[in-house]
Amino acid sequence: MFARTISLIGNDNLELIKSKTVLVVGLGGVGGYVVETLIRSGIENIILVDYDTISLSNLNRQIISTRENIGNKKTLEFKKRINSINPKCNVTILDMFLERSNINVLDNYKIDYIADACDAVKTKELLIDYSIKNNIKLISSMGTGNKFDPSKLTITDIRKTSYDPLAKIIRKYVISNHIKEKIMVVSSIEPPIKSNKVSSIAFVPASSGILISSYIINDILKNNH
Repeated sequence: MFARTISLIGNDNLELIKSKTVLVVGLGGVGGYVVETLIRSGIENIILVDYDTISLSNLNRQIISTRENIGNKKTLEFKKRINSINPKCNVTILDMFLERSNINVLDNYKIDYIADACDAVKTKELLIDYSIKNNIKLISSMGTGNKFDPSKLTITDIRKTSYDPLAKIIRKYVISNHIKEKIMVVSSIEPPIKSNKVSSIAFVPASSGILISSYIINDILKNNH
């Protein structure tokens, strides 16, 4: 299945990708495309964290959602999808909301990268601390709600973000806690569209997820490609 990938990066680099383990936290509009593109790029060891079920409102942007699986657990649906794409994948599912009381469950796994695609501010902060403490590379998605232009998404350090209400909160946390390490994020420089509620469209969160995967794969290959 990876013939075209091998022609682009070579078999040794594909084997390097296969050897890495990625933790994906959050399987929504962003996280779903992180999973999809990582698996199709050669990642064969993946840990999925989400506690939610698929709902009707997910149909406008979440790749796993169909009218046939509404009400099903996202983790279980993604495991089925991953195995239908590449049966060689080792898929670990953690059907849980990650928080301070249970984050140490991650100590049971050897994790090379964390893809943070969750919405919860406290979980994002915990993942920053956990990644630094355990020397794990992390990239985090900032807000994609009330955004319409995917070309305004960029990969950057959290300190360089703007026009992103979620990034503002995380940026303050990083600065207030005197965190010196770079905290890489995908964030939009597009001012949010004014709305009475958080709204979304398919191509913005999808693009954020693809950028996260791109960052991870390119980081894996940076010394070999």
